[in-house]
Amino acid sequence: RDYVKAMWLMLQQDKPEDYVIATGQCHSVREFLEIAFSYVGLNYKDYLEIDEKFFRPSEVMLLRGDATKARKQLGWNHEVSFEGLVEEMVKSDLEYFEKLV
Repeated sequence: RDYVKAMWLMLQQDKPEDYVIATGQCHSVREFLEIAFSYVGLNYKDYLEIDEKFFRPSEVMLLRGDATKARKQLGWNHEVSFEGLVEEMVKSDLEYFEKLV
C-alpha cells in the first residue's frame, strides 16, 4: 500500500524524478521469520535450520534507504509498520491457499 501511494504521488509530479521509497529502518530475515511464523502460532526454529556456511562473506549486512526526498517533495511517508506488512503478506497467502483447498 505504501509503495503504491508513493508511485501515485510520483505520477502527479510535473516532471519525472527518481525517488527512494523506504522506511529508513533495517530488519533481518530472522525478524521476518519470527513475525510470519508467530502470526500462525508457530516458531520458525522448529521448521528451519540456519547454516552459516551459506552466508556470503562479503555481504552488506545493513541496507537502509533514505526517503528524505520523497517525504519533502511528495509528502510521502510510510504508514504500514514492518510487522503489519509481514502480517498482511502471511494473511494474503493464507487466504489464497484456502481458496485452493
